[in-house]
Amino acid sequence: MVHSRKDFIRDFMTDLTRNSLQPIHVIGGGLAGTEAAWQIARAGVPVILHEMRPQKLSPAHHSEHLAELVCSNSFGAMSSDRASGLLHEELRQLGSIIIGKADDHQVPAGGALAVDRAVFSRDLTETLASHPLVELRRGEVRSIPQDAITVLTTGPLTSEALATELQEFTGMAYMSFFDAASPIVVGESINQEIAFLASRYDRGEAAYLNCPLNQEQYLQFWNAICEAEQAELKDFERETAKFFEACLPIEEMAKRGEDTMRYGPMKPVGLFDARLGDFKAPENRSKRPYAVVQLRQEDKTGQLWNMVGFQTNLRWGEQKRVFRMIPGLEEAEFVRMGVMHRNTFINSPELLDATLQFRDRPTLLAAGQLVGTEGYTAASAGGWLAGTNAARVALGQSPITLPDTTMMGALFAFISSAEPKHFQPMPPNFGILPTLPERIRNKRDRYGKYRDRSLANLSSWRGEGAIAG
Repeated sequence: MVHSRKDFIRDFMTDLTRNSLQPIHVIGGGLAGTEAAWQIARAGVPVILHEMRPQKLSPAHHSEHLAELVCSNSFGAMSSDRASGLLHEELRQLGSIIIGKADDHQVPAGGALAVDRAVFSRDLTETLASHPLVELRRGEVRSIPQDAITVLTTGPLTSEALATELQEFTGMAYMSFFDAASPIVVGESINQEIAFLASRYDRGEAAYLNCPLNQEQYLQFWNAICEAEQAELKDFERETAKFFEACLPIEEMAKRGEDTMRYGPMKPVGLFDARLGDFKAPENRSKRPYAVVQLRQEDKTGQLWNMVGFQTNLRWGEQKRVFRMIPGLEEAEFVRMGVMHRNTFINSPELLDATLQFRDRPTLLAAGQLVGTEGYTAASAGGWLAGTNAARVALGQSPITLPDTTMMGALFAFISSAEPKHFQPMPPNFGILPTLPERIRNKRDRYGKYRDRSLANLSSWRGEGAIAG
């Protein structure tokens, strides 16, 4: 094979880097770990990415691929005047591989950034494994390396041995809450003479299948969920754990009151079957559903649909029995049942700087749900920052933080400075950003101003040479 001068220089620089720098260890091949490893390699530093699967399985994962999406295939709203969408855009500008691949493998989901999760994870695995500076090492890591720069991204399912060591290092017990995943249904098994395709208020592409319930159907369904048998938590200690409100199991929601689901994932507002006529016509008011179950497309071909907001810990037989009471799902074929697992996170305000370095050991960094951020995009953002700073430490450079007027900067400023006594996982949101100089009453306009300020400040920060790329 004939190599070009460009190939020769690339190979020479790769060999030079390998020989002059010790590899950084990234422990955990989820979203944060995958992003961190990529940013380290992108900076020209060798990295060993440790993933225990398939040698050791977890209670939530279904494959051995990196960055597997467990709970949902959605990264949240795409619009940059929404908190998740702003974080997407910041990461795009910073060269995030996770958001880049999400864009590549996007599937219709109205205003949300959703992906074909199997293709997405497989592509990331192949991309990382083929990078000359990345070594993908399979097997459980039972202790934190003492003589190497290390990034912990083991997420909510940190293995028992590593969790014990981390607890000994920090001198603190983990805090925890229970998280759950929604069932996935085969598209062909959904009765689309009953289910209708629409997005709320007809915004964006009509990418949700909606199963309407009248009041009688809803009450029967509500009673069935309340009475259904839950699976045992086995190794989890229910009495010491809390449910995270953003991922509340549907049966727990139902037990809070007859209408709780109707004000949550089953809210009917803005959803109407266009086959029945004009949504706004007064004569069609009685045709509006009392409650709605939404299903979001999981893959590009529309063969798989996720029951939105139906995280559950019901026994699998009970899930089939109860969920088939939903009009349109009477013959539903489930390819994945809802599952539940415990999420764990450290008390980051006591332990971490906004650079995501441990205060007592700057060569140890952490990111993802382990540090108390919530959501796929936040995990990716943490991976970007931890990976970037790990590489900078290896190269003898100062670690960075982003402006606190950006969503990324504000998020990591929050988790490193919140009140430790009441610290809970935090998703990206506009409430953590510094207030605007002027008061803007209209929420959409206010969020737009937050976005404009964030992206302008991010651009200036990059232009000042804070980070390359």
